[in-house]
Parts: sequence; structure tokens; C-alpha cells
Amino acid sequence: MSVDKTATEVERAYDDKHDVINDKYAHEETLNQMKQEATHANVDEKKLLLKTDLHVVPILFLLFLCAFIDRINIGNARIQGLEKDLKMKGVDYNIALFTFFILYILLEVPSNIILKKMRPSIFLSSIMLCWGIVTIGQGCTQSFGGLVGCRVIIGALEAGFFPGSVYLISMFYKRHELQWRINLFFSASIIAGAFSGLLAYAIAHMDGVAGYGGWRWIFIIEGLATVVIAAASYFLVPDWPETAKFYTEEERAFWIRRLALDNEDTSMSHWDKKTARRVFGDIKIYLGTAMYMGIVTTGYSGSFFTPTILKQLGWTSIRAQVMSIPIFIVATVLALSAALLSDRIKHRFGFIIFGCCVATTGYAILLNMHHVAVGVRYFAVFLIVGGGYIAQPITLVWLNNNLGGHYKRGVGAAMQVGIGNIGGIIASNIFLQSEAPTYPTGFGTALGMIWLCVISACLFLVYLMYENKARDQGKRDWRYEEPEHERKNMGDDYPSFRFTY
Repeated sequence: MSVDKTATEVERAYDDKHDVINDKYAHEETLNQMKQEATHANVDEKKLLLKTDLHVVPILFLLFLCAFIDRINIGNARIQGLEKDLKMKGVDYNIALFTFFILYILLEVPSNIILKKMRPSIFLSSIMLCWGIVTIGQGCTQSFGGLVGCRVIIGALEAGFFPGSVYLISMFYKRHELQWRINLFFSASIIAGAFSGLLAYAIAHMDGVAGYGGWRWIFIIEGLATVVIAAASYFLVPDWPETAKFYTEEERAFWIRRLALDNEDTSMSHWDKKTARRVFGDIKIYLGTAMYMGIVTTGYSGSFFTPTILKQLGWTSIRAQVMSIPIFIVATVLALSAALLSDRIKHRFGFIIFGCCVATTGYAILLNMHHVAVGVRYFAVFLIVGGGYIAQPITLVWLNNNLGGHYKRGVGAAMQVGIGNIGGIIASNIFLQSEAPTYPTGFGTALGMIWLCVISACLFLVYLMYENKARDQGKRDWRYEEPEHERKNMGDDYPSFRFTY
């Protein structure tokens, strides 16, 4: 096969090859032929990998940074007078937090199905532009009801961004190249915690400008930045590998072959009733969702309540904003280090358990905070946030690594993030003002959710080991005898697919 064939010709050649795959031996022969074609391609793989990295990860990192700042800046606004000016009382703040997640959860799966049929550059930039405008509206609202309305709309618009971005990134990389890239992308949400505190510290000094309180300027300025960046992102966000403009035709053909080799025969290119059963009947997706729900509760608790928790240590609002910054910087370093090591040794499970154990230690300290000094309590917050962010992005990639096919990856990512974000609703309602500063309900519930993650990860591992053993013993080889259109739409149910731990 000539290396200068277009991507369409390459895909057609794959389809022709799949037509003759009637058993596992023919399948292995086809893969060997594809490997030889990739080997003889006149493309520098390392340079092309770097080129892909530069065009895919940085822009999505920047967009996610904006998205997460717009999601969590309510925590910074709170200690700058939000509740007082909008006459909020009791659990009003908790209500404002969890209403964000109502449409956010419900629209995750539909959004990823829409994304599959659209150019990511159009879809992602459009929803971002809209939520930036609504974020500005948060700074202008004059009532608690207005604030809640804005939060609901932002949640609906952001629903398609995170799972869509994870899905898009996963389509460009091999399975054991993915963790590092996802963590680089995901680290935007961690850095957002530090950056949000830094911005809030600076913007808080605008209190009184044009008659607006400092908390209003936090929403207005950060929303304006999102609008500007969203407009520019239309020209920068990549589309699918088959259509991404930064590849030459030769590079595109090589890259598609490379990805096909890594995923073997895991295509899932059309949606029908059997596809739906393969997706919605896959226990891996539900265990992955439980893992994510357990750990994301800690992620949101840290983002929403760290400024409040630190203020309860006896610090001023301004100092609490500043002291939150090192926590998220350390968490970023830990998350990226775990990602690099995880990809290098091609292992996920152990890192999830380690991160959960680190966070557990932090919660244990804060549940006994009256027996330790303020400095130790501050260190405990480092453990909680750092441990949570070691594990959280790895749960996303571990599930993605073990799903095959366009539709299964897209819907699986959306279900994991969408349903899993029930953890955000939980986090929004467990830190009760009446329990300050000890927050036993908050810390105790979050600790319990950490161990939901641990138990789910263990069950996920056992299932993967069981399935790999069954396939090694030939117990799934009967699937080679399925009709051709079924074989070409099995995704990770294809007998040659092996799960990764």
C-alpha cells in the first residue's frame, strides 16, 4: 500500500481486509501485514507524535482551565461577599452548587453523541462561548434566583465539554500513550484551583469599582476571558484524526494505521440495537462510573470548599485565597508524576489505590482536627487534594483503555463523567455551615466515597483479569463466527482484544 494514499483510501483498505477475516488466524495475518506497511512508511513517528501533542493537548488544556475556573469561582466569590449581597442564608450556597449538576449530568451522553456527528472545533468553541456569556451574567445578577438560573445554564452548556475533550484526545493516541496526555489536559482543573485563588486575590481589590462588589468582578472578568478565548478556539481546536488539518495526507494515512494497530479490530462505526446492548450492558462502564463518582466527590470538595476550610483555620479571606494556591500546585505535580509513571510501566490500578490511601490519611486527620495543630490540618488538605488528583484522572483513562470503538468510547466516557458527577451533587451538600469548622458530615461522607472508588477499582480489576483469561483460553473465539457486520462492530468484545490493568 502506498504511503501517500488519502485517509479515505486507507480506511477503505481496512474495510476490504476485514471482509476476509473469518477467524483469528486470518485476523493475525492482516495485523502483521498492516505492521509491515507502517514500518515502511516514510514518516518519523516521534516527530509526528510531538506534532500531534502540540496541536491537541495545549488548546484543550486552556479551554478546560477556563471551564473549571468558571465552574468553581463561586467558592472564591463566596468569601468575598456573595452570600451577603444576595441575601443568601442557610443552605442557599449548597443549592447554588448542586443545581449546576442537574443538566450537566443529564446532557453528558446526548452531547457526546452529537459531538460524534460534528466537527469538535465547532461544537466545543460554541458551547464555551455561550457559558462565558452566562458567567458574566452571574456577576450582574441581583438575586439568589438569578444566580441559581445562571448555574443551571452553565451546567447544561459545560455538559459536552469535558467528556467530549477526553473522547477527542483518546482518538489520537495509543492506549499507553493516553494517561500522560489526559493528565496534562486534566491538570488544568487542578491548576484552576490555584489560578482561581490567585485571580480572586487580585480581582478582590476591585471591590467597589463601578459600584460592584469584588465577587461580581470575579465572575465578570473571568467570564469575559472565556468569551475571548472561545472565539479564538474555533481556529485552534483539532477535529478528528481523519480530518485534522495539521496532518499531511501521508502523515494522516500513517497515523490512522498506527491507531488501528493499537486497537486491533475494535471498530464500532454504526449504532443499532445490538450496539446499544454492547454499550449499555457493559459492566466495565458501570464499575468505571462508580470509581469516578467515588473519587470526584473529593475533587469537587477540594475545589468548592478549600477556601472556606482554610478561612475556618482563622485566616482572613484574602489570606485563605493565597494559601489555597500551594495546595493545587502540589496536586498538579503529583498528578503529572503519577501519569508519567503510569504510562511508562503500563499500569493503572495501583496508582488509583495509592491516591485513595493518601486522601484517606488526610481525611483521618481532619476528622480529628481538634487533636492536631493548625499546620497539621493545613497539611491534611494537601493530602486530600493531592491524593484525590492522583487517582481521579487515572480512573478516566483506565476505563477508556478498556473500551473499543468510536461509539463505545464516546458514550462510555459520557456515562462515566455524567453519572459519575453525582459525586459533585454529593460534594455540594455535605459541607454544612452549621457544622463549621469540623464538618464531620463533609469529611466523613467524602471518606466513604473514596472507598467506593477503591472497592469499584478492585472489582474492575477482577473482571478484566477474568475476561483476559477466558480469551487466552479461547472461550470467546466463537465470536469469530458471527456475521461480518457483527464482527466489524464488536468494539472491545472482539476476541483478540486484551484488557489492560
